[in-house]
Amino acid sequence: DKVIRVVPESERETQILRAAFNRLKVDLWQPSSPLHVVAGAVADVRVPRNTTRSLLPFLQQANIPYTILISDLQQAIENQTGGRSHRNRRSLSGYNYEVYHSLEEIEDWMHYLNRTYSDLVHMFSVGKSYEGRPLYVLKLGKRSRPYKKAVWIDCGIHAREWIGPAFCQWFVKEALQTYQTDPDMRKMLTQLYFYIMPVFNVDGYHFSWTYDRFWRKTRSKNMRFHCHGVDANRNWKVKWCDEGASLHPCDDTYCGPFPESEPEVKAVAHFLRKHRKQIKAYLSFHAYAQMLLYPYSYKYATIPNFNCVESAAYNAVNALQSAYGVRYRYGPASSTLYVSSGSSMDWAYKNGIPYAFAFELRDTGHFGFLLPETLIKPTCTETMLAVKNITLHLLKKCH
Repeated sequence: DKVIRVVPESERETQILRAAFNRLKVDLWQPSSPLHVVAGAVADVRVPRNTTRSLLPFLQQANIPYTILISDLQQAIENQTGGRSHRNRRSLSGYNYEVYHSLEEIEDWMHYLNRTYSDLVHMFSVGKSYEGRPLYVLKLGKRSRPYKKAVWIDCGIHAREWIGPAFCQWFVKEALQTYQTDPDMRKMLTQLYFYIMPVFNVDGYHFSWTYDRFWRKTRSKNMRFHCHGVDANRNWKVKWCDEGASLHPCDDTYCGPFPESEPEVKAVAHFLRKHRKQIKAYLSFHAYAQMLLYPYSYKYATIPNFNCVESAAYNAVNALQSAYGVRYRYGPASSTLYVSSGSSMDWAYKNGIPYAFAFELRDTGHFGFLLPETLIKPTCTETMLAVKNITLHLLKKCH
């Protein structure tokens, strides 16, 4: 298998590509659906070996240039995790935050923190996944006063985006390790609670470790079609199944049979609704594109508190860049990325959470979903600066 990049230069090329991608049922990495293929924007496509023979000659015939991003996908998968299929599970006190962890390891780690840092960490479950796994959340913060504002952070809505859960774990580690020494972190944990969900789509994440590295959706079964899963970021009750979502169960952007059909989405939505007065920010971590997005995703329109959100995003992106010079684009999701309906970020915003952001972490396509473990540390370090920046912005009143 290969990953290629195509940039259609005209409306003609755009139509040809959309038709080809639909016909060959390729795995689009960027954008998430053939609908979003537009002139002048990159399309990154995973081409299975059996399709390579039809797609690549077809592109050459149509005179559409392409570049090969990853020439041997299997090799790249092995390179990503340094070929460690059975690495030594060192004690949790020596937990390695610079490698990717399976669901089982992440859950063990959460239990460990819950026991070890009972003054700052409280672990609970908001429900069960389709396959019956608990949906764990860590509540982080000093129990300094009965009522505190809160920040919600989730990672791993899309199973194959492994850098997300890696960042959620990194965030918790940083909070616990620097709480004593960093005045900003101390302030954050004293004045706020953080609800952190390291793996939102637990079934899909487990599946991406065991069967299909590039699985995106949940794992619910569809009776009529032999296709599994719903895009958990198209299943929220906000302009559900409108533009940028698919009604077809086999598509990667399938919106589901009805809003909140997925138990994972339903459980988190229920929790957020219940705490909507307390939660002031919603942060969701995805990959890849190097962007910081805010509402709206489902339409081109300016949010009422645009100035506050825009300045928070601007400062966050600058803070992020200060670490390694990595540049992030930022702006409303609809115009910065593409229009999509039923997203968690839009839903959170519509339900009264004033600061709703979605991060698209590294990179811009060289590694795509296979960001090597050597890049976990720099990616998380710079992202941490952005998240702290947004959080401190939240604690200052913005008018």
